[in-house]
Amino acid sequence: MRLPAQTAGSPHTAAGPGSAPGGAGAQSAAPHGGIEDRISRFATIWGRAIFPVTATSLTRPEFERHLLPLTRTLTEALHARPFDAAVAQRVGAELVAVHCTDPEALAGTLGVIESYLVLYCGPDGLEGSGVEATAEYHARCARLQHAIAAGYARALRERTLSEQEAIARSALTARSDAQQALHASEERFRAVFEGAAVGIGIADLDGNVLEVNDTLLQMFGGLEGHVRSRNVSEWGHPDDTPHVWRMYGELVRGERESYRVEKPYYRHDGTVLWTNLTVSLLRDAEGKPQYQLALMEDTTERRLLNLRLRYEATHDALTGLPNRTLFFERLEKALAGSGGTHYGLCYLDLDGFKAVNDSLGHSAGDRLLVEVADRLQSCATGPGEVVARLGGDEFVALTTGGDTEQKVTDLAVRILTALSTPIRLEGRELTVRGSIGIVEGRAKERTPAEVLRSADITMYRAKAAGGNRFEFADAEADARAITRHGLTNALPAALERGEFFIEYQPLVHMRDGTVHGAEALVRWSHPQYGVLGPDRFIPLAERTGLIVPLGRWVLEEAVRQARVWQHEHGGSALRINVNLSPTQLHHPGLVADTVAVLEKSGLAPGALCLEVTESALIGADDELLEPLRRLADLGVDIALDDFGTGYSNLANLRRLPVSVLKLDRSFTQGMQQQPADPVDVKIVEGIVALAHSLELAVTVEGVETGAQAAQLRALGCDTAQGWYYARPGAPDRIHTLSLSDAVPAPS
Repeated sequence: MRLPAQTAGSPHTAAGPGSAPGGAGAQSAAPHGGIEDRISRFATIWGRAIFPVTATSLTRPEFERHLLPLTRTLTEALHARPFDAAVAQRVGAELVAVHCTDPEALAGTLGVIESYLVLYCGPDGLEGSGVEATAEYHARCARLQHAIAAGYARALRERTLSEQEAIARSALTARSDAQQALHASEERFRAVFEGAAVGIGIADLDGNVLEVNDTLLQMFGGLEGHVRSRNVSEWGHPDDTPHVWRMYGELVRGERESYRVEKPYYRHDGTVLWTNLTVSLLRDAEGKPQYQLALMEDTTERRLLNLRLRYEATHDALTGLPNRTLFFERLEKALAGSGGTHYGLCYLDLDGFKAVNDSLGHSAGDRLLVEVADRLQSCATGPGEVVARLGGDEFVALTTGGDTEQKVTDLAVRILTALSTPIRLEGRELTVRGSIGIVEGRAKERTPAEVLRSADITMYRAKAAGGNRFEFADAEADARAITRHGLTNALPAALERGEFFIEYQPLVHMRDGTVHGAEALVRWSHPQYGVLGPDRFIPLAERTGLIVPLGRWVLEEAVRQARVWQHEHGGSALRINVNLSPTQLHHPGLVADTVAVLEKSGLAPGALCLEVTESALIGADDELLEPLRRLADLGVDIALDDFGTGYSNLANLRRLPVSVLKLDRSFTQGMQQQPADPVDVKIVEGIVALAHSLELAVTVEGVETGAQAAQLRALGCDTAQGWYYARPGAPDRIHTLSLSDAVPAPS
């Protein structure tokens, strides 16, 4: 159930219309100026709101100056990390200390803080921040209001109780003295007793109520017969804690002088009265226990206010579901259970929700989220099941108890089934899909943060598998995801620290076994994981955009090394092959960067071959091919890598600016043993014939045996690389191979 918006203490009732600088518009635009200036302006608004109802001898400017340190306290609490709302209780107590005891003073204070604290004292540029940052500061503001109200109430209660208890004790002592020594008058006692602002009751040691004042009668509904002549033992309540009645027994036995508790009572109409109860023992002249005196303060309204503030601080304002704060409390409780307790958690993210916001607007997106929240609530109705919204389009559902693996599976199925029914929105029917990551386990094994992280990782695994499904968490998959995240974060610094290096794999002429060139293969010398191959980090570099500076570094280093080889060979150049990623192909500086690297090194363009995967050129238009054509016109060779895996139209070869086909190893694996697979032989034979007819050279990857090399040579392949010739290694090893003719020619 969503509570109605708070109206008490709103800007128009507390601070008055236009009381903020700039009039009504001050609520829609953040104020300018330094923090001290904004703190001063906030204190001015606060003072104007509550000064008229404050019983003080201070002038209004003096009163506003008194509010400045309180404003600073609230500002510091708003920004504090970790956040601690308890410091705001001192602000509430300070208001009571300066005689702001009129109920309107608290209402005005809460209204001003709700409307202006984040606006004036929050961080600069909050309106431009994300939804989570804005919600966080408003949630903090709500908790500060709660703390101020609690501190205010506590200080007012203590002040009132202290005054009234002193009065009551004086009155009772006076009556006793009057009876024993005729030194006091009954009229004075009655005046104090009946005029007290708190409920006062007197009972004997057996608990029989002897006298009550009118205030206490009104608190219980005004019916005297329901209060007088009753026994206090009849006023038990299910919410009474055992220590309440234990302290009561100690008091009537004379073992304690007083006690103070928060205690509920039932009125005659069944409603609940919440009180702050102080019970004191009255002794006779000889010190023997004689009566018990009860002072009751009605805290029902304040309790409702506290509950309301608590609700707003722990529930999502849009959907009414528990928010991240409350869900973490529930999850912590579930994980802190006994060792035999199990839990199951579903982490749901809607598939394609951004498209709804982008096409129909955020208002429509909000209505969609409300409908989704209602459906999720209808799915989690079993014992120990709860649904919460973490933010955006992310929801979680928790179930506890026995056999949670089956229960959480059933819960996930119910959720996906509930979402499958289209939602009508803006006159349209929208199909809602979701991806769910499930974590199930035993209590005390993991922290809430670890459980949610695992569920989040698993959810993205379900989304990557196509969405509209659920996946169970897997420790190995989690570890891989965490490792990928760590590698992604470490990539930029690794490039700056020089952790990358290049190994070179020879390219061999198949006709005579001599080294024709080498392919540059980048490696990462990671300080934690050791040497990583490109398959571990190139996809991460692609996603982060770091592939462009990394690719340029590889090009520069490889071309520099080729120039070194050229000098060592007396001017004879070995060709260097460098891989280009799809992201590099789309980079506008590809041609200029390549030309600059060649000119700086002095290497001829013909000594450089850029390898592009076939899949990157499927469906490529002329705009994408133009940079490759320009490089080919300069004399740079373009090789079509992994040929045969991209399902491209062979007719497209005529329009691609390539001069080399690199045949994928999957076509030649059947030739590693004799006799060779006849199907593979026919396929390779046809590809070689096609390539040669188009005046393209053919390079074969993954040559591992002599029989394989001999077969490929017989089929007319031009160059090859693989472990049969040499593994990737340091650049000086290429030089040794080329000088010594160490690579055997296939027989």
